[in-house]
Amino acid sequence: MTRLRIPVARSIFPLNFAVTFVGFLDTHLLIPVVALYAWDLGASVGVIGVIVGLYSIANTPANIVLGRLVDRWGYKKPLIIGLVGDALAMLLYALCRLPFHLALVRLFHGLAGGMVGPATMSATAEHGGGVRKGRAMAFYGTALGLATLVGYGLSGVMASRLGYGFVFYFGSAMVVLGVLLAVVMPRGEAAEAVAKGALGHDMKTVWRLLKRRGLVTSYCSVFAQYFVFGGVVTLLPLYVRTLGMGPFHVGMLLSIFAVVFTALQFLGGAITDRMGRLLPVASGLVVCVVSLTVMPSLGSFALLAVVVALYGAAYALLFPAISALVADRTSPDERGRATGIFHALLTGGVAIGAPVMGWVAQLVGVELGLALCSAAAAAALVLAWADLGRRSSVRLSPGG
Repeated sequence: MTRLRIPVARSIFPLNFAVTFVGFLDTHLLIPVVALYAWDLGASVGVIGVIVGLYSIANTPANIVLGRLVDRWGYKKPLIIGLVGDALAMLLYALCRLPFHLALVRLFHGLAGGMVGPATMSATAEHGGGVRKGRAMAFYGTALGLATLVGYGLSGVMASRLGYGFVFYFGSAMVVLGVLLAVVMPRGEAAEAVAKGALGHDMKTVWRLLKRRGLVTSYCSVFAQYFVFGGVVTLLPLYVRTLGMGPFHVGMLLSIFAVVFTALQFLGGAITDRMGRLLPVASGLVVCVVSLTVMPSLGSFALLAVVVALYGAAYALLFPAISALVADRTSPDERGRATGIFHALLTGGVAIGAPVMGWVAQLVGVELGLALCSAAAAAALVLAWADLGRRSSVRLSPGG
């Protein structure tokens, strides 16, 4: 059995890397332009925050519910279904004429994409083999980082020169490519075994996972990380606009974030394997707080680029550690639900962060609203220290 799984593990990593890249590219193509697109359709600042967050509002419960299908069927079928829905959603963006239309498409896109995250992350955790978990998840994080980098960089250029419609059509074509790649992915022996297991007591399993030591840190941190990110992608484009810059500059700033996040992934994975999970989690959250606090006080593109790079370094430290905690603390028959919760909280952070910080900014101003995003990272730091500070959870067995 072991000999049979070695070639599967070797073949799954490059395929999963490519599918993860194109499977998340569509959402990252949208992030630099969706707030500005909504503005051009006539939405107010508060409504823009809601529209930005609607994808995640739908995607959050979808990740948890559809993560069960990954446990039941394995990662391949849910991945294909999710990618097909994503491709259709990208085409629908081009048909929007009112903010209401855009809101409906964001909801559909969030539901359709609810299978992609749990499926790709489960494939990475399942086929890590002899690769250390921090490095395996850094490999996964690198695919996400490259999707962020390419999406942000291309989106600003394409939107400013070719219009929003081209962004949507290009994104749909790339997701179709992802469907073709997913079709040739192996199912994997472990996924087939899990598919035959019992499906009862799902909510009890979810509740146990939410309370499990180590997963508390992972889940609280990923929620805070993307709550902050929801606020940033909502307010940073508006702040940049007040400085006389447009979509191209927003895309470049977010690309800098993605370059640093991607380039430092394997360093972050090595640190989390060598030093344990707490140090990179705490360091990443501290750097996140510092960068967000100073970001709205800067008035030039060059200074914003520096602090956005610091923000990217924080995420590079944080992501491998918190995703490795999921692999540390789960068994194969619950991993689909565990990774579904992880991605649900990831998108849920954006779902809540984007509208909340949009409305906060409408009350106190964009600059102060951007700085206040750091409060979520500070709260996660306190919770992480309480959960992991007394002893490391890395060596504990799942379910302990």
